[in-house]
Parts: sequence; C-alpha cells; structure tokens
Amino acid sequence: MRTHYCGELSAALVDRSVTLCGWAHRRRDHGGVIFIDLRDREGLAQVVCDPDRAEAFQAAERVRNEFVLRVSGKVRRRPEGTVNPELRSGEVEVLAHEVEILNAAAPLPFQLDDENLSEITRLTHRVLDLRREPMQKNLRLRYRVAMAVRDYLDAHGFIDIETPMLTRSTPEGARDYLVPSRVHPGEFYALPQSPQLFKQLLMVAGFDRYYQIVRCFRDEDLRADRQPEFTQIDIETSFLGERAIQELMEGLIRGVFRDVLGVDLPDPFARLSYAEVIARYGSDKPDLRVPLELTELTDLMKSVDFKVFRQAADLTAGRVAALRVPAELTRKEIDDYAQFVATYGAKGLAYLKVNPEGLQSPIVKFLPENVLKEIVARTGAQAGDVIFFGADKAKIVNDSLGALRVRLGQDKGLVEKGWRALWVVDFPMFEWDEEGKRWSAMHHPFTSPKDGHEERLAADPGKALAKGYDLVLNGWEIGGGSVRIHRAEVQSKVFKALGISEEEAKAKFGFLLENLQYGAPPHGGIAFGLDRLVALMAGAESIRDVIAFPKTQRAQDLLVQAPSPVDEKQLRELGLRLREKPKA
Repeated sequence: MRTHYCGELSAALVDRSVTLCGWAHRRRDHGGVIFIDLRDREGLAQVVCDPDRAEAFQAAERVRNEFVLRVSGKVRRRPEGTVNPELRSGEVEVLAHEVEILNAAAPLPFQLDDENLSEITRLTHRVLDLRREPMQKNLRLRYRVAMAVRDYLDAHGFIDIETPMLTRSTPEGARDYLVPSRVHPGEFYALPQSPQLFKQLLMVAGFDRYYQIVRCFRDEDLRADRQPEFTQIDIETSFLGERAIQELMEGLIRGVFRDVLGVDLPDPFARLSYAEVIARYGSDKPDLRVPLELTELTDLMKSVDFKVFRQAADLTAGRVAALRVPAELTRKEIDDYAQFVATYGAKGLAYLKVNPEGLQSPIVKFLPENVLKEIVARTGAQAGDVIFFGADKAKIVNDSLGALRVRLGQDKGLVEKGWRALWVVDFPMFEWDEEGKRWSAMHHPFTSPKDGHEERLAADPGKALAKGYDLVLNGWEIGGGSVRIHRAEVQSKVFKALGISEEEAKAKFGFLLENLQYGAPPHGGIAFGLDRLVALMAGAESIRDVIAFPKTQRAQDLLVQAPSPVDEKQLRELGLRLREKPKA
C-alpha cells in the first residue's frame, strides 16, 4: 500500500512519486491550502493539498487528528525559509495527488503531544500512549538492545533454549504466582521467578552456553524498577570461572552500548568487593558518578562519652560513619535531610559545619578536641563543608547515609556525566533474617562458596563468602549472577546452613540434586534485567516507560482491566472456591 515510510523522505527523492500511509498527526488550513503532517513509525512527512486537485483537497478537508490515511503524490523541495531541520524529512514535502481516508478516528481522550499526562491516563489508554514519539523511540531502542544482545551471544557460541513457563513452586526469595491445574485438582503450577534451576540442568545436559530473553514473574511489592512480570537476559555457561564470566559479560554490555548508543564504556569495568562498597558508599549498588564517600568512625567513637555515638559503636552490628559534603547548607536544608534519612530508619542526623573560625554544631560540646580533629582529618573536610553522621545498627547507617549520599549529589550538582560501571564481587553467602531468626541466601541457595570457604558453612555461616557478583551501572543493578554449586555434597551443606532439612530439600529440589550426581560440570552465569538496562539507556525514570504493556504499582493493567473476577463455572472446573470477604 506504500512505497516509503514518512521519515525516509529526503532530497534524494525530489520529483519522485511516492505513496505514504500513516496517521494524521496534525492538520493545518492555510488560506485555501491544507497541510497535513503524516506520521508513521519512522517519523513525519509534510503533505500539501491544494484546490487544484479537487478530490484530494475535499478528502483533506474531512481529515482530523489520527485519521488513518494513504497519500500519493510527488516529492518536492520545501520553499526557501520553510525547511525544518528537526525532521529527517524536513527538506522536502509531498504535493498530494490522491488522499484516501482508510479509517476515521473518534475524538481522542488526550492530545498525543501533551507532555503533562498522568501515568493513570497513559496506562488506561496505553495504545494511544504508544503512538507518542517518546514511547515509539523507547520500544525501538528496546528492540535494538535485544538484537545487539542476540548478535553478541550468537557470535560467542551461545544458543537460545526455552525453558518452561509452567513449573513447580520453589522458594527463591519472592512469592510465586500460582496457576491451578484443572487436570490435577488441588495441585498448582508456579510461574518461574527465573529459569535458574532449568539453566543449571541444561549445563548438566551438556549445553555449555545457553541464553534466553525470557519473561519472569514475582509476586512482590512494586516500585519504579519492579514489575510483576519482567524480562531477563538469562545466561549460563560451563567451564568458566568468576573472572572469565565477568569478562565475557563486560564484552556484551560494552558491545550493546557501542552498537546501540555509540558509547564506549570503560575497559575494564571497575571491580570492588561487597565489603568495600558497603564501607565506602553504604550500598551494594553505588552510583560512582557521585564523588562522595562514607568515612568509618566506629573505632574512634568507642572512647567518647557522647551516648548516641558510643552506644552505636559498642553494638555488635553497630556503625558510626560520616559523610563529608563539599557544599554550604542552610539549617532548613539540614532539617529536610534529617527528615529524608528518617524514612530509612535513622533516628536523627547529627552534623558539623566546618567554618573558617571553627566547628559549629550542637554536638561539638559533647566530643573531645582530639576526636573532632580526627573527624576532620579522616573526612578531609575543608572550610565551608558540612559533615553528616550516622550512628545506629550498621544496616540503618548504611541505608540512610547511602541514600543521603545520592540525594546530596543530585541536589548539589555533584553527579558527574557519563557512564560508570562496577562489578561488585565477593558477596557474603548468607544474610541474617532477623524476623525468621535464621540465615537466608544473599543471592540464591545454588550459589557456590569461595574456594576454602566450604568449611565455614557449618562453623561460621556469616563469614562464608560466595562466588557471586553484580553488575552496577550508574547506581542501578543491571545484572546479578554467580558460579553455581555443581557438587551435590556442597549443595547439601548450603541447604543445612539455611535450615533446609534433607526431606525438605528432596521434596523441593530433588530433581536438581539427583541430576547433580550425574557428572555436573562447573558452571555459572548471570541474568541481566532487560527492562532496567533499556530504561537506563533511554534516560527513562521508570521501567514502565520501556515496557509495551506494563502494570501499575498495584500490579494492575489499566488497559485490559486485569486482574479481574472469573465466573463460578471456571472456578468449579479448577476445584476452587473463594472465601467470603469479611464483613466490615
């Protein structure tokens, strides 16, 4: 039905006859001559309809925004002074010979060029939202990223293998989405949180380089970078160690940025241990574009009388840390930042102002002169700086000061331009679950301990390190992976450390444990969040802006009104009955 896309028109086509199809983006009547900006996926083309061609002109008079049109005509240069350098087709226009209305459009609920749309409006009318240029651009970017990933992995010997969508429920950290079985009443499938177990089984099966761009499902609370269904670039390989896997994956991410954005990322990526990033940045996904760092003061505060600092320093898992800010702050700003860190559990935000005439703060009188001098020396503070303090359980200090570090960097214009990638390595095997009073896996229960750390699994689980690694880019975790456990006896030790009995392990993971006995190779891999990666590359604030049909923060699809009730007959077929809602 067409010879060219609108955005493909150029001066090279002058005097050529073309046929275009698309939507009427805008219609303008200029004293008897009608101009239509025709839009398709490649861009806009200006169509000129004059009264000399009566049929085309009469059709153009009936055109309204978003009518679907087919236009035939001749390409000509735009008159001098009317060239639009913002458009790919901005040097030329099409003099219409024929204008055919393929379909009319009802009045729109919003104008496509409205930049102040609420997200509820956008998601309710997602089909129209997807017509807008930013969304068209984002989804085309997503496609190009996926293609670049496939090209790289194909060139390095990986093959794409699908794994099941209907599988069994296994404890992997988040709630499963369950699917009732009609054929087996009272039994359920689970939608996969990731293909973790299946990709390990593929390694045992001898497919030593696997990948899949795959949907995953987690029933968890949502935020800007989470969705109940999301897309992973899932990768697994055999006979490669931690460093080799990381170097191969660096090549992937570096290639994607080069091919899609024309950006050269650093080579190699920075690499820091988990312990070091927590100590310096308070976060295991630090934004290295922010030049601020935390300073350790716990040892210094064990000798002071100031109760707030001393008590935190004496806690088994306590920490006192400082954050130097090279900027002058008003009292109101300091109070606002105190409210900000309170959302992370901090009970307050002590500070020191470093003035030319001396230190200013309500806490100065509580700290000895030698301690104050040491604080200034350790932080490297200069006149005009402010030093913030965190003193509490280490997690609260890390969470609050880590978040404050990023907030201050953004507020004070300290964020450096560009891309900063970081491998975070040497994660702990386990973290203590305060509520459950037990150890839980930091990554997942199939992560291999560091060589020589197997004995710590029973003797001192908190000190066992893992062959786990995350890739962080500009403060976003875009990928996480590990070398897996390939020996059944080591897997059993990890289950024991996690409080999983032999019976429970066999019931939940028996198929994995059995197959690990049949000559499982050393293997490991990684999963990248495609949604997060594309959102970063697009400069989007939320991954919802790079997903065609996303859910809201309440896990609802406003376009199709899902989730929705089902009728009683369907429930009966599945052997299900809903409990009555409690009366108010």
